[in-house]
Amino acid sequence: MGLSYGPAYRQAGVLLGIFLFGLILAAGVTAYATQTLAQSTDSTDTSGSASVDSYRASLQAQLDSINAQIAQQQTILMQAQSQSTSLQKDIAVLSAQIKSAQLAIQARDLNIQQLTAGITDKENTVFGLNSQLNAEKASLSGILREKSQLEGTSLVLAMLSSQSLSDFFSDLDTFDSIDKSLQQSFAEISSTTVVTQQQEADLEAQREQESQLRQVQALQEQQVQAQQDQKNKLLADTKGQEANYQKLIAANQKTAAQLRTALFQLTGSAAIPFGTALDDANLAAKATGIRPAFLLGIIAEESNLGENVGTGSYTIDMHPTRDVPIFLAITQSLGLNPSQMPVSKKAWYGWGGAMGPAQFIPSTWAMYAGYVKPDWHYDSSKDRVGPLTGDTPPNPWVPKDALMASALYLTDSGADARTPAAEFKAAMCYLAGCGNTSNKSLQFYGNDVLCNELKYQKDIDTITGSNDAPAMEANSLYYGQC
Repeated sequence: MGLSYGPAYRQAGVLLGIFLFGLILAAGVTAYATQTLAQSTDSTDTSGSASVDSYRASLQAQLDSINAQIAQQQTILMQAQSQSTSLQKDIAVLSAQIKSAQLAIQARDLNIQQLTAGITDKENTVFGLNSQLNAEKASLSGILREKSQLEGTSLVLAMLSSQSLSDFFSDLDTFDSIDKSLQQSFAEISSTTVVTQQQEADLEAQREQESQLRQVQALQEQQVQAQQDQKNKLLADTKGQEANYQKLIAANQKTAAQLRTALFQLTGSAAIPFGTALDDANLAAKATGIRPAFLLGIIAEESNLGENVGTGSYTIDMHPTRDVPIFLAITQSLGLNPSQMPVSKKAWYGWGGAMGPAQFIPSTWAMYAGYVKPDWHYDSSKDRVGPLTGDTPPNPWVPKDALMASALYLTDSGADARTPAAEFKAAMCYLAGCGNTSNKSLQFYGNDVLCNELKYQKDIDTITGSNDAPAMEANSLYYGQC
């Protein structure tokens, strides 16, 4: 009785047929993925794009209108500032400042809405890309299982089962074709993965920007309320009469001695005499070239921000992977108990964990204070702060070290040019990165810092006998809103 290889050959043929069907299916999925991937990167091709575009256009129109009103209020403010000192003038200035701040908050709300719409678009894109990627992986998984079964059939058996040598070699050509198609499909998966990861990275960047917007919005809302309280108090103290206002001004003028002993409020550290704060600022100015009044203006603004955020705990409020390991390294090198060191509280919109008067997060402090990867140990050769203050390692909760680190950060952004334009830009960089310097809804921060600077320069003039404030005050472009 002769041997029969028919069943084995038929099995191989069935497996090959299933495999080829799977390959055709994969090719279809790949083609679909490629087409959809191209569409997903173009918002005009997504479903409902007309309504999305209409919504964005509406938001932009509202934002343009508010920005025009902000510009109008700035003109009113500058006109009021040009008047001589009077109760009417100062009430007009406060009213214009409050209105400008309220409009800026509205503009920021619209920016956040635009940002939220952008985040939704990206989330949808990422979801679509992941779905495509999973479909390709599932298809390829099936194909590979079929190929594994086919390859499990002996080639000798398959060759003996062939009707002819030409059929056998035809099968081998088919294998080569399949391998090439598989490589192409893997390339499509790799490409899809890269795009997916980029979309996810973009999404995280959007979320980070939204957190910054929420943070500064909370600060400005607090400051608007403070301005309103100041206006109400001024009206109450003077009873609306100019003579009472002039008496109030005279009574509030401070001597150099009084200014030196007045407390400079800080967040994350105890308040210190203004004279001590000025000494620390002068030390930083000597080392970096920054103007002391500008540095004090930044620290005052950051203390306002830190006061608003509150005091938290590193175990709850700090980013667990980005900042906690560095925070523990910092406290260990300083011999401090990490559980007892104050950090900013996590708000609902993002992580806290900022340290001391300058409100540095640990990962930023590490860049200036000499903490290096991979274990974040202190390296004095990488420390930019300690050699200038004499504290090695420097302490972010010590005002002298905090002011020096801030001065280095600000001069890295150009503040050592000592011009209002350079200082405004550096302040904006300090808040939310240099990419946001022209963001009108955030510019209140730079304006506040420069007004703080002017106020502190007047105090410095009183203490030292200098006369720099009048020249600053004459620059209405940068100090006109003060």
